[in-house]
Amino acid sequence: MAQTITMTPKELSRYEVIKRLIEKEINGTEAAKQLSLSVRQVKNLKARVKKLGVKGIIHVSRGKPSNRRISEDKIKKMEKIVRNKYYDFGPLFASEKLEEEHGIKVGKETLRLLMIKWELWNVKPRKKNKEYRAWRQRKEQYGEMVQFDGSYHLWFEDRAPECCLLASIDDAKGDITGMKFGYDEGTLPVFSFWKPYFEKHGKPLSIYLDRLRTYKQNLKSVFDDPNCLTQFQRAMETDLGIKIIHAYSPQAKGRAERLFGTLQDRLVKELRLAGISTIEDANRFCEQIFIPKYNAKYAVLTQKKGNLHKPLTKFERARLDKILSVRKTRVVNNDFTVKFETKWYQLAEKQPCLVLRKDKVVVEQRIDGSMHISLRNKYLDYTVLPTRPKKVKMEITALTRNKSNWKPPANHPWRRFSLPPKTNVEQSVSVN
Repeated sequence: MAQTITMTPKELSRYEVIKRLIEKEINGTEAAKQLSLSVRQVKNLKARVKKLGVKGIIHVSRGKPSNRRISEDKIKKMEKIVRNKYYDFGPLFASEKLEEEHGIKVGKETLRLLMIKWELWNVKPRKKNKEYRAWRQRKEQYGEMVQFDGSYHLWFEDRAPECCLLASIDDAKGDITGMKFGYDEGTLPVFSFWKPYFEKHGKPLSIYLDRLRTYKQNLKSVFDDPNCLTQFQRAMETDLGIKIIHAYSPQAKGRAERLFGTLQDRLVKELRLAGISTIEDANRFCEQIFIPKYNAKYAVLTQKKGNLHKPLTKFERARLDKILSVRKTRVVNNDFTVKFETKWYQLAEKQPCLVLRKDKVVVEQRIDGSMHISLRNKYLDYTVLPTRPKKVKMEITALTRNKSNWKPPANHPWRRFSLPPKTNVEQSVSVN
């Protein structure tokens, strides 16, 4: 009974060349050039074809199990581990954890096929991007641009309420330059992120972020008014000289968006494996473990060497708490009280500078929660009132450095001054 042999077009072509070599139509060197093989390989093929016929062209491993196949015991062990601990991990992340935590080395594609078989991974269809966007080249040097954003997410899953993660990534190097968990993306939490950043790295040339109201005035009436700045813009651009760039689409700051996509997958699972459920523990974990590990894996080489971060000057370092604070202007009331938000502050009778009624003072709300009231670059002394003060007639006209007990003498012009007597016309008018 005739035996059917299945061959690929490549094998058929190779057989024709070897047959011509056997019939001495061509020599071994010419056959080697046609097959892109060495002369030694051609000699081996020729010998096998002479011995086995057309079967000699077919690779001897065809139809046999691979020498690099994974044993069934190893597959069962991996399935048990993945189902128990990494059931919602992606194939790449799961393969990394199997090697790090369990000493099992397996390729991500091999594990992906196994996870599909175990029904732990669904094949995702390729997305069709109908909108064309040009790829922007990375900046050339470290510190030239930092992309910054915040993300509200269930970072601790069901172990704690939703919170906000603030993170920055260098545009040139692609490494995480800062991460901090907080409760919101307000002005003070953002300032508390940037203070340790400036102290550690210095000031980047520019910061690329979105148009959240923390970062930009979005009212139509003042949208493009350079004089209407947010507290963040005032601190960064006016006081520190850092250029602020606002993105007009999420894709524009794609590195930050992709970073949070990675963090919402990997960081959530890392926090779960580490048993972390509080913001304080998560911040320590990110600083000591996650950020160095992430940067070692994903950071790239910059096009040019060097660091463009500018160190803080002595003047900036001394005033950093003042710069990174919410500053509002308030008016001194007639009873020398100042209202800020829902609290009342009573100015002390002795002050480092002259304080008059209706003076405009600057109230600073700092990162550490303290309040400071200043006038002409002098900080005023005050006490916090428990309730709104009652209206009283103040005998003092101003607050000064020292309490004044001076009274004008009897011969002082103020004492000698008297109003002119009323005329008859004025008296009649007053009577009427």
